[in-house]
Amino acid sequence: MATMFTKMLILFVVMLLAFNKNSSGLTPNPKIRCIGKEKQALLKFKETLGDDGDSLSSWGSENDKKECCEWRGVKCNNHTGHVAGLNLSTWSLTGKISPSLLELQHMKYLDLSGNNFGGDYTPIPNHHLGNVSSLQYLSLGGNYNLSGGNLEWFSYFPLLRHLDLSTVDLREATNWLEVVSDNLPLLEYLNLSGCYLPNQVPPTHPLNSSLYLTIVDLSNNDMSSLIPDAFGKMISLVHLNLAYNDFVGRIPKSFANLSRLESLELKWSHVTEQVAVVLDKLSRSEKSLQILNFDSNQLSGTLPDFTRFSSLRELYLGDNKLTGAFPKSFRHVLPNLVVLQLGGNQIAGMLPDLTAFPSLTGLQLAKNLLNGTINKSVGKLSKLEYLDASMNSFEGIISESHFSNLSSLKYLDFSNNPLIFNISSSWIPPFQLDVIQLRSCKLGPDFPEWLRNQNNFSELDVSGAGISDDVPNWFWDLPPNLVSIDISNNQMKGLVPELSSAVSLFNINLSSNSFTGQIPRLPSHVSMLDLSKNLFSGSISIICAVSFLGYVDLSSNQLSGGLPDCWEPFQSLQMLNLANNTLSGELPRSFGSIFNLKVLQLSNNNFSGELPESLKNCSYLIIINLGGNRFTGKIQPWLGTRIPNLMILSIRFNRFYGGIPRDICLLNSLRVLDFSQNDLSGKLPRCFDNFSALVQRDNSMKETPAFAYYSTIYLGDVLVQWKGQERGYQRRLRLLKMIDFSSNKFSGEIPLEIASLAEVVSLNLSRNDFTGKILQNIDRMKMLESLDLSRNRLFGKIPPTLAALNFLSVLDLSNNNLSGKIPTGTQLQSFDASVYSGNAQLCGVPLPDKCPGEEQGGKKGIQEEDDEDQFLFTTPTFYISMGVGYACGFWAIFGTILFSSVSRYAWFKFLDKVADWLYVTTAVNFNRLKRRLRG
Repeated sequence: MATMFTKMLILFVVMLLAFNKNSSGLTPNPKIRCIGKEKQALLKFKETLGDDGDSLSSWGSENDKKECCEWRGVKCNNHTGHVAGLNLSTWSLTGKISPSLLELQHMKYLDLSGNNFGGDYTPIPNHHLGNVSSLQYLSLGGNYNLSGGNLEWFSYFPLLRHLDLSTVDLREATNWLEVVSDNLPLLEYLNLSGCYLPNQVPPTHPLNSSLYLTIVDLSNNDMSSLIPDAFGKMISLVHLNLAYNDFVGRIPKSFANLSRLESLELKWSHVTEQVAVVLDKLSRSEKSLQILNFDSNQLSGTLPDFTRFSSLRELYLGDNKLTGAFPKSFRHVLPNLVVLQLGGNQIAGMLPDLTAFPSLTGLQLAKNLLNGTINKSVGKLSKLEYLDASMNSFEGIISESHFSNLSSLKYLDFSNNPLIFNISSSWIPPFQLDVIQLRSCKLGPDFPEWLRNQNNFSELDVSGAGISDDVPNWFWDLPPNLVSIDISNNQMKGLVPELSSAVSLFNINLSSNSFTGQIPRLPSHVSMLDLSKNLFSGSISIICAVSFLGYVDLSSNQLSGGLPDCWEPFQSLQMLNLANNTLSGELPRSFGSIFNLKVLQLSNNNFSGELPESLKNCSYLIIINLGGNRFTGKIQPWLGTRIPNLMILSIRFNRFYGGIPRDICLLNSLRVLDFSQNDLSGKLPRCFDNFSALVQRDNSMKETPAFAYYSTIYLGDVLVQWKGQERGYQRRLRLLKMIDFSSNKFSGEIPLEIASLAEVVSLNLSRNDFTGKILQNIDRMKMLESLDLSRNRLFGKIPPTLAALNFLSVLDLSNNNLSGKIPTGTQLQSFDASVYSGNAQLCGVPLPDKCPGEEQGGKKGIQEEDDEDQFLFTTPTFYISMGVGYACGFWAIFGTILFSSVSRYAWFKFLDKVADWLYVTTAVNFNRLKRRLRG
């Protein structure tokens, strides 16, 4: 009997499966022919499309293609033959959506996502949409050129359950929330990500579809309002993504209604609330919440114990304003937590025991205030793949036990922590790292032997790691997938072999070491090359084989010879620094082919000849530094007319001659102009008031001689004469605004327009042949810190306005023909007398020579002051005032003591403390004196 029952049960199951298969109605049946009208509609649709990939090759009217239900992407109802579904997702189709699709009246499923429909933002056709009112699934996402208009056509799809319009242009849908609510009552899935939704979002609105919506994605829009309270009324909501918007304020209290919520993403908004309050508002989701992403907001307060959210898998609270320390302990173990992102806050204190999160794969703690030692519990996280604790204040020893069980680790970043790696040379790591970031950690002095077992890393940064060893040969056998290597700021030694086998390498930084030999052969696709501050020698011609370079710094080596004439292919080069070598010869004409060049540093070499005229083609230059060479010729007008973005122009210590062309004044952005120590002559042009950046502060120019290339920010290093000394400016170069024309043969009067340079901090016109008077309105140069007008032929009096320069700390007016009294003012009298020397007719403090009549006038002034004092103390008014004041003061103190016991007690207690302090101080000082006398 049991056997009979079993057979009947199997028969019932088979019949049930067969029934379910047939009842779906979407399985193609070769016996069912497609409807001719619908076939023609599909062919009309195909005619309007571009199909470079032949994705629609099975669609046609030929005999072998007559059954449209067998066409790729087409699903027909198994019983009626009507087209019930059309799936053309990610077929790279182009063109317009044809109205012929409206003839598919029985279609329930339409997916045209991931194509390029629309042309010039063609609207979705909305006429006769009632013909397809049975549609339940509609996906048009990923069609960037498609426009959805005002969404009124939603009213024709009352049965719609799935709607994806991501990246479709909906900027005209000013009332999109109402349209969705009023017309799509059965909606379960809504994706309007990246749709340019208008930011007039009402803070509250009851949604008719709130009972069914489970997934809502409104990310990547520019909505700027309070977070709508309506989301908290979607009681079935499981996933809510509001990331990358400009929502402000707090999380609505209605979010406490969301008991099924599994993920909430509000990354990159402006939520301002205590993080503990946010978690409290989500308390009904404690059992369901898996992903919580509030990265890059303005959450504040201390980090609470979040382990009450028992299903939590990913927690992102990075780049907020969290303070305080970690909880001392976590109440519960979170076995499912895989990502903990807390970087970019102000979390302080020590790292807690992290074994409460045994499944952790990603731990981000960078850019906080964490200190102390790194807890060895990190080494027990066997599933950890990503560990970033950089830019904190961790200290102490890192040993093998910190990595004992980290067999899955791929990304390690301890950069910018004073950690000391104490690892045995025989240690074999249990991991193979992809990224190694240990900048400014103490790895040396010996070269870290454990790196020998790392064979798959794509990024390596051990810069500033205190390594002062010869680099072993095995290290240069670099992985083929290596992208970036930075071993700068150590004291590594040895020869660098060929690097051309590292075919993926685009970032090489070996600067500030002691490497010797010639520049090695480089990978053909390297983009960033920094070999500066080493002992490399020989020619630089080898870089001709690397035409993709964008950043080249070979400065401060022992390179020699001429520059190769091979610069035509270097279209990507933005920074070239060859300063502080012994390179020689003329600049090649092909320099002018580096059209995108922004920084040209050739200072302190032996270059000679005139500047090639082709250099005027480099119109994006912001720094030209040619100082300390043997360049000759005249200053060319094209420096001002063809290179308009120049911020620094330094040709100091060369052999340029002739005058300054007026076109130089077209450089509105100029901050440093250094023509010192040349053979220039003639009068200065009267147009310096055109230097806009030196006349007034321009907040729009936040970064001056600086630009970013990949991850490296280069700030120009320029040697200037500053406050009487030569200094190399790099990090603070953007703050320097100066003009230096010293040690030339300029003549004539100082142009009046120079006084308009209110932002200049240093002006040096010394060692020329200027005549005339010092500018009377020099007080307009209110930021001036250094002024050198020495060794000219200036005459007349020092203008009193010079004393109004409050920041002036360096002044030299020596060896001129100035006369008269030095104006009185704390600034001018505080300088050494040498700054006024060599002016025979100059007198007054601080010079030893008194001005005529100065001594007699001083006595007269003293006598007048004595007479005034004597008159003051002999008037009856003085004595009356003194008596009244004494009486008031006496009774104010004595009366309070006499009539108030509290005040009396406080007064005598105060006197006792004063007496005790006087006694102790006298005794201590007396004993010190006795010890000194005995000594």
